[in-house]
Amino acid sequence: MSRWVIRAARREDASAIVNLEAVAFGPASWGARAVADGLTAPKVCALLAYPESGGEATGFAFWRALGEEAEILSIGVAPKSQRRGAAGALLSEIIERARNEGVRRLFLEVAVSNSAAAKLYAAAGFEQISRRRRYYKNGGDALVMRLDL
Repeated sequence: MSRWVIRAARREDASAIVNLEAVAFGPASWGARAVADGLTAPKVCALLAYPESGGEATGFAFWRALGEEAEILSIGVAPKSQRRGAAGALLSEIIERARNEGVRRLFLEVAVSNSAAAKLYAAAGFEQISRRRRYYKNGGDALVMRLDL
């Protein structure tokens, strides 16, 4: 398991995030405009994950806090770095920051087909609270999950 450095993303990181998102999500990626909007939107926090040993960012996350509730908008990791702890490190950072901001409940949606991510979230304490049918462009369902902090 690799070790990760997590830092807040900045506007100048937009192209790196767009590239990471494209390799992580393919046609389902947000695209450049949505990434740029996410980096400048009020209440939205973007994070990047770097290998502790150095090198380029290999993962990213977007989340937003709204009072006592927060939502994870996206977590993505380049395929070459998947299953090495980057997503878990990003998730842990989000949870810690959310707690520090007084968030009491953290929500997310995850594709039913993304069992690795669903297992990661469950291991962190998230529980499925509902299912959104045909939520994604490809017609796939999403699980709605919540973590009480």
